[in-house]
Amino acid sequence: MNPIDKRLARFGLSFHPFAAAVSPAMCLVTAEMTHVITRCDHLIAHGGFALIIGESGTGKSTLLRCLHARLGDHADLVAGVLTRPQASLADFYREMGSLFGVSLAPHNRWAGSGVLRERWHAHWGASRQRPVLIVDEAQEMHVTVLNELRLLCAAELDAVSLLSVILAGDARLSEHLQERDLQPLASRVRIHYRTQAASIAELEQLLDHLLRRAGNAELMTDGLKHSVAEHACGNRRSLIHLADQLLDAALGEPGCECIDEAFFTRIMRPSAAAAATPARTRKAS
Repeated sequence: MNPIDKRLARFGLSFHPFAAAVSPAMCLVTAEMTHVITRCDHLIAHGGFALIIGESGTGKSTLLRCLHARLGDHADLVAGVLTRPQASLADFYREMGSLFGVSLAPHNRWAGSGVLRERWHAHWGASRQRPVLIVDEAQEMHVTVLNELRLLCAAELDAVSLLSVILAGDARLSEHLQERDLQPLASRVRIHYRTQAASIAELEQLLDHLLRRAGNAELMTDGLKHSVAEHACGNRRSLIHLADQLLDAALGEPGCECIDEAFFTRIMRPSAAAAATPARTRKAS
């Protein structure tokens, strides 16, 4: 057992519940998320585009990670994640070649597109599944790259889609797709979903779920969970960061057995004092 595991074991935790890399299997998957994942899962039978829009901290990344894990349950399905959405057209082709196991010459896109399409068509013929491309931060993609992706996917005069594409990004992606040059792609989106800010009750449920799965649902008092949820202001990522900060502080105090509101107030006091200083300064002036 490594040092951090020993520290966590003191609180009866089998893993760090607020780590960024927590397994998708341990994430809270709501009924709404399950519905979206199932719809995207069905997309591989037909191909086409899905669009997931959400501001930072509203659960978009967790949804994508859980979706990617669900796709991994399919035998022989090829699912790639584009890592550089901001890339030029040439670099886009280089990464697509790497993701789908083909050798491409970016200076010869005509030949490259043919090789990719042949690979996707062969995958469909062998598995009856369209391969999948997931693009996070898709608002960063150039118009030329998005249109190239749309044309790459289309076959038989646009009657057939050779690829399933999950585009995810913030509100700028939705605005991006309203541009005249991207309207043909926007009209081909089969699935639309927008993540939302969470209620206090939903944030408390998230804390309960993560602590329970980690092995100690009573590590934080109900009052503390409510306070942390209020401070997060509907943002799931802010909630996780704040809970992580509290757990890290508790791990550093040998006598601490439970994280309560008094501990929260003491840990957050420096931030509160710093925030109050400008107000006092303005009053004095």
